[in-house]
Amino acid sequence: MKALLLNPVLNKEFKLRLRSFKSYLGILIYLLVLGSIGIGFIFLTTMNARMGYFRPEESRVMFMVLSMVQLALILFMTPGLTAGVISGERERQTLNMLLTTKQSSASIIVGKLLSSLSFLLLIIVASLPLYSITFLFGGVAPGTILATFGIYLVTILTIGSLGVMFSTLIRKTIVSMITTYGVALFLTAFTAFIAMLSIQFLSMGGPNQAQNPIPYLMLMGNPAAVLMTVFEPGIQKDLLKQSGISIPLWISYLFTCAFLITLSLWISISKLRPNMKVRKSKRPKE
Repeated sequence: MKALLLNPVLNKEFKLRLRSFKSYLGILIYLLVLGSIGIGFIFLTTMNARMGYFRPEESRVMFMVLSMVQLALILFMTPGLTAGVISGERERQTLNMLLTTKQSSASIIVGKLLSSLSFLLLIIVASLPLYSITFLFGGVAPGTILATFGIYLVTILTIGSLGVMFSTLIRKTIVSMITTYGVALFLTAFTAFIAMLSIQFLSMGGPNQAQNPIPYLMLMGNPAAVLMTVFEPGIQKDLLKQSGISIPLWISYLFTCAFLITLSLWISISKLRPNMKVRKSKRPKE
C-alpha cells in the first residue's frame, strides 16, 4: 500500500501541478464564483425581506444552493482533470517510457488518479471558510456539512476513476473526456429524469398505487439525489415508502460508488500495459 501512495509518478505530478500558476488561478476563480453566489444570495434575500435581516431558514437555503453549485462544479471539473491522464501520455509519446520504469501498473494508475484529484480536494478544503457563513446565521447542523463533504469525496473518486478508465481504454483525450462527461450526465440528469417519470406514472394509480422500486434503483448512483436526501430527510422517507426498500439511499450510493471505483481501477490497471504474450510458432514439419 505504501508503494502505491508514495511513488515517483505521484511525486512528479504533485510538483508539476502545485508549481503551476494556473492551479492557484483556478482556485481563486472557483472561490470567487462560490463567494459571489453566497454574498449575492444574502444581499437579495435581505433586500426583499420585510424585516431586513437574514433568518436561519434562509441560511439553510443558501447552504443548499452553494452545495448544489459546488457539486455541479465538481462534476464539470473532474472529467477534465482525469480523462486525459493516460491518453495524454500516449499522445505525447511518453507512455512507453513510463511503462519501462520499475513502477507497476497499479502504482502508475493510482498515482495519476490521486495527483489529479488532489487539486479538487484542495479546492473543496479551500471552500470551507465560505460554508462557515452558515454557522453565523444558524439553520445548518455540523453533521449535515460533514455528510455533504463526504458525498463530494465519494463522487470525486467515482467520476475520477471512470475518467482514468476511459483514458486508459481510449487513445484520444477528447473522446475520453466526452465519454466521461456522458457517463456523469447519465448518473445525474438521465437517472433523475427516469425516476421522476416513473414517479409521475406511479401517481396516476391513485391512492391504491403499488410500490415502485424503479425511482430508488435509478437514484442509487445519483449524487445530487443523495445530497437532497441529506438536506430534506422527508424526501428519503417518501422514497423508501414508495419503493418498499428500507436501506437509506446514501448507503446504496456508497456501495454503488465502491463497485464503480473498484471496477474502473481494475480495468485501468489490467489494460494499461499491452499484451506482451508472444504466440509460439508451430515447428515446421520435416
